[in-house]
Amino acid sequence: MPRSTYPVEYRERLIELVRAGRSPEKLAEEYEPCAATIRSWVKQADLDEGHRKDGLTTEERAEIRRLRRENKQLREERDILKKAAAWFAKEAESTPSKRSDS
Repeated sequence: MPRSTYPVEYRERLIELVRAGRSPEKLAEEYEPCAATIRSWVKQADLDEGHRKDGLTTEERAEIRRLRRENKQLREERDILKKAAAWFAKEAESTPSKRSDS
């Protein structure tokens, strides 16, 4: 079953409720997300707002994902170029020279 995503406003409201003193466990009984999910939202919000320093911000996570995708693409391109260079080198060795020295 695919993970459902909750609207940003919904998450922000639950984060506000936790910060106002409600426990994630009580909120989980009343709303759909489990307590662990609510706690992780609060932790991520604290990281994003600079209240915590023990993890990555949402922006840093997005940058890492982007860099990983870019790194993967660059590796694939490098591998293609290696294979092409090897093929051209093999072709150059097997093709007789077309120079005429007459």
